[in-house]
Amino acid sequence: MSIFSKIVSGEIHAHVVAETNDFMAFLDVNPLVMGHVLVIPKQEIDYIFEMDDELYAGLTLFAKIVAKAVKAAFPCKKVGVAVIGLEVPHTHIHLIPMNNVSDMNFSKEKLKPSQQELAAAATKIRAQF
Repeated sequence: MSIFSKIVSGEIHAHVVAETNDFMAFLDVNPLVMGHVLVIPKQEIDYIFEMDDELYAGLTLFAKIVAKAVKAAFPCKKVGVAVIGLEVPHTHIHLIPMNNVSDMNFSKEKLKPSQQELAAAATKIRAQF
């Protein structure tokens, strides 16, 4: 069971910003920038292109809705989208507020926000729905 499945089941706490029957969006605990959100299908599927078409399309549309809330909560030029999929064997889309290309550099040192800072960021994003 992946760490994301444990978040879906409630075994591990996450700062959830949006959720449907099939999808969940929550803050990355070690973000590249504040407002960095992970969007996942609740069903554990390792590789995004192994998802069936309906679930894939639904995940993409859900990510679009979440990205609009992220951009409103954390004003930026654009919300970047990345699918890497090597660090956790559960499909996930990174949504990252960006003003510069370097905001999407996954090799740079990640932030280490406190639980209070993450809670405040999640509240800020949830308020945009």
